[in-house]
Amino acid sequence: MREISRGAHGGPSPRVLNPDRLHVTLSFLGDRPVGEMEMLGNLLAACGGAVGELLVGAPLWLPPRHPRALAVELHDEDHRLARLQADVVEALDEVAPGSHEPVGTKKRHFRPHVTVARMGRGQAPRERALPPTPALSFTPTDLILYRSWLSPEGASYETVASHPIG
Repeated sequence: MREISRGAHGGPSPRVLNPDRLHVTLSFLGDRPVGEMEMLGNLLAACGGAVGELLVGAPLWLPPRHPRALAVELHDEDHRLARLQADVVEALDEVAPGSHEPVGTKKRHFRPHVTVARMGRGQAPRERALPPTPALSFTPTDLILYRSWLSPEGASYETVASHPIG
């Protein structure tokens, strides 16, 4: 039997992600055939433009109603990250060879964030107030297409294509 660590409020503790797994998702593609990876990487090559400095904002539970992840929101004054995200979605709204489905995802409201911890279904803490995050910032340098594998220990990522942005 697996022991569950308990948080300060008696509920299960979130599983904190390794720093090398932290990323900003611009578009989630779901299950795609391996044969499409090169085409997807090539589509992203046309996207770009410097994003500039991103500021780490408030912590938040996602999704808000039934949280399974602890994240920090991101802010950029010039909205360049949102423009890059729109460029990525537009570039991926192509039709995959031999398919009638768009490669890109459904148009969703983009909420820039970095997920820092995950928890299982129904394990969200009863008390959801969070302390403020420290004043941090970073500047993204690459647009990366990842292939991911899920396991009980968390996701593993393989870089399929990487393009400089800026």
